[in-house]
Amino acid sequence: MKNILAAICLLGVTSASAQDALYTAKDFTAENLFSSNIEGPAFDKSGNLYVVNFGQDGTVGAISKDGTGEVFVTLPEGSVANSIQFSRKGGDMFLADFKGHKVLKVDMKSKKISTYLHNPAFNQPNDLCINKKDMLYASDPNWKNGTGKIWAILKGGRPFLLADSLGTTNGIELSPDEKVLYFNESVQRKVWRYDVAENGAISNKKLLAVFPDFGLDGMKCDKAGNLYITRHGKGTVVVLSPAGDQIREIPLKGKLCSNLVFGGEDGKTVFVTLQDRKCMEMFRVEIAGKGY
Repeated sequence: MKNILAAICLLGVTSASAQDALYTAKDFTAENLFSSNIEGPAFDKSGNLYVVNFGQDGTVGAISKDGTGEVFVTLPEGSVANSIQFSRKGGDMFLADFKGHKVLKVDMKSKKISTYLHNPAFNQPNDLCINKKDMLYASDPNWKNGTGKIWAILKGGRPFLLADSLGTTNGIELSPDEKVLYFNESVQRKVWRYDVAENGAISNKKLLAVFPDFGLDGMKCDKAGNLYITRHGKGTVVVLSPAGDQIREIPLKGKLCSNLVFGGEDGKTVFVTLQDRKCMEMFRVEIAGKGY
């Protein structure tokens, strides 16, 4: 009987400890492994993690499960990426090149880098998300003027302006069913949503949430449609329900959190890029990211 009670108590302690570990940030990589423009973490279909600006600007790093890394590709001179997305079949990596007014494409087998789209009308392509038809959505802020645009980039690299005269567009994300497009405005500290039609067009813009302080940057959805947003300057990740209600806010060790991604074997680990610490932190969550 004592052994049974001890086992029950042990299970209780183990369960409580596991619960306590949720939403608790810890280091994933060493500090100063990246430049201060660390951004755009993304996993390929094989579970390999890639992050821009490894060691210095203008690179893409391949990061191992133990938090070490190496340069995967070096971009053409003058190009610096902000965001990474992969094609549906996983053969191509797309990069938002904010310096070159481009979206770059990397062939994952040959590592050949090409220009998927050069658009002189871009302000500074910042963040990307992609749907199941390989259509990209790109945020396009003008930081100097505090304005921004949203573009659709059709398969093959054809741009289509979806929205203009917005605030400082930054993070952008699709809901799990791809019927809602979320974006945030960093300077205005607002999160918005659009309805998405079958052809990718957007309509019915609605305000989802407003924050009184600090900036907003990268965003990702979990499988339930909850939205995880980095609070740049505050050093937290805030979680909003699809209705815009705040579920929780997760403190990080660094303050300048730029972007995040769900990963790990079960999709329940969130990896966050920190520009002040030039590293990545991670924390466990209850619900896996969309796509897992």
